[in-house]
Amino acid sequence: MIGLIFGETDFPKQILKKIKNKRRYLIIDLSKNKIFKKDRFSHSVSLGQFGRIIKILKENNCKKVLFAGKVKKPKFSKLRLDLKAVYYMPRIIKSSKLGDVAILKEIINILRKEKIKTISSLAFNPELTLKKGNYTTTKPNRVDKLDIKKAIKTLNLLGKYTFSQGAVARNKKVIAIEDKDGTKKMLKRCKNKRFKNQGVLVKLPKKKQDLRIDLPTVGLQTLKQCKSAGLKGIVLKSRQNVFLERKKCISFANKNKIFVFVK
Repeated sequence: MIGLIFGETDFPKQILKKIKNKRRYLIIDLSKNKIFKKDRFSHSVSLGQFGRIIKILKENNCKKVLFAGKVKKPKFSKLRLDLKAVYYMPRIIKSSKLGDVAILKEIINILRKEKIKTISSLAFNPELTLKKGNYTTTKPNRVDKLDIKKAIKTLNLLGKYTFSQGAVARNKKVIAIEDKDGTKKMLKRCKNKRFKNQGVLVKLPKKKQDLRIDLPTVGLQTLKQCKSAGLKGIVLKSRQNVFLERKKCISFANKNKIFVFVK
């Protein structure tokens, strides 16, 4: 039995599609709108119910769990806490100051103390990650490579900003860095009617990131947002990414002369 701890985004749906009817599972649904409530093996819980989460996992002999999807930081003052949560919540609140991913890391630590192991979010879907190479007809040119280099250098210097997975560079200058509001809002800030097919979005894992969770994720919406922002390409790190709807993404990128490049 595998425990699937799911939040928002389409990634959890891809995992469920792959393993449904193939192996035993249960879902701990932490999504805001309880996306998985119709699944008969789903349990809708909140972050304030650690005792219930651990009880569900242990009663179903779940010795391994997988995290996928975004879990947003809750309003802690409004959470109804069970006894386990009362014990662990000070640690969760402290970690939340470092961003949403820090919350997941703390939950992983708690589960480890309860003898429950966390496995990679790509354990059942290795096809959702891209290896090194260029995946589109359009390729980065000399100017693009300078932008890529600038964005990567900037991200590597942002060790203390644990929420920063992405940066946008244009004309050898970094014009935006991802903050706690995410990639979508960062790309909105990059819109400029003067530019078309200029600049790159680079998404890399954070420094010291637990690669089992929260890998940089790209999907069709990301490509559309890049087009809207006037960017020419997306750059990811080999095997350290989640790339959803590959065929649709590559088709859209080729049609709009956008490159998808993996270092």
